[in-house]
Amino acid sequence: MNIALIGCGAIGASVLELLAGRPDVRVRWVLVTAISGGALDMVARHAPSARVLTVLPSDAMPDLMVECAGHGAIEAHALPALARGIPLVLASIGALSVPGMIERIQAAADAGKVQVQLLSGAIGGMDALAAARVGGLDEVVYTGRKPPRAWFGTPAESACDLAGLEAARCFFDGSAREAAQRYPKNANVAATLALAGMGLDRTRVRLFADPGVDENVHHVAARGAFGEMELTMRGKPLVANPKTSSLTVYSVVRAVLNRVAPVAI
Repeated sequence: MNIALIGCGAIGASVLELLAGRPDVRVRWVLVTAISGGALDMVARHAPSARVLTVLPSDAMPDLMVECAGHGAIEAHALPALARGIPLVLASIGALSVPGMIERIQAAADAGKVQVQLLSGAIGGMDALAAARVGGLDEVVYTGRKPPRAWFGTPAESACDLAGLEAARCFFDGSAREAAQRYPKNANVAATLALAGMGLDRTRVRLFADPGVDENVHHVAARGAFGEMELTMRGKPLVANPKTSSLTVYSVVRAVLNRVAPVAI
């Protein structure tokens, strides 16, 4: 299977490393915003036959496009690829909180007669939540806790003194749509839960900066016709980017390998 990978940052580079040397999966194109020495070196080490480009060539037809570059990549690369008939797995779920974006993705997939797979990323239990939605959900609440340093460079800095925190501080309590728009690099989990469950406007999100944790802690509580569900996950942050869970990388790799596995789960 030939792949076009969007992004060669912390997540993309880790994906390249984990897929390196597999005979059944070959990364042939790596799409980046700007070609850098770091991206060229990473691709040379782990996917030496791949081309590093800013745009997928018009004559290129990957078996799968893999997005792990952030929200801007959907506009630049994912939508045109879908319309051309290239299936997509998408990690930046928070981008779908932008009004009209999910409709545009659906329209592009319809035009290309292909499917978009939304990845579970840093959270689990999405199969159970999506199944519960069929019977009807009454409430879904997501609580996210990360070390204060993981919130540097976000609006949380204006809500509290991150560097001086001595106790956990809830700096956001609102809808999943607002959380994903205000914290796009930290709240993909909230958007994923919302799309699997009650939607972006009816899913409640609470975000904490907590000096008492050194992991990314995700808690989901849901109730409905199916009964009640609670899930807590403590994810190790990606070394290269503490805003991202390492499970996000594994989720991308799992989705790719499921495409070539004789039995997938």
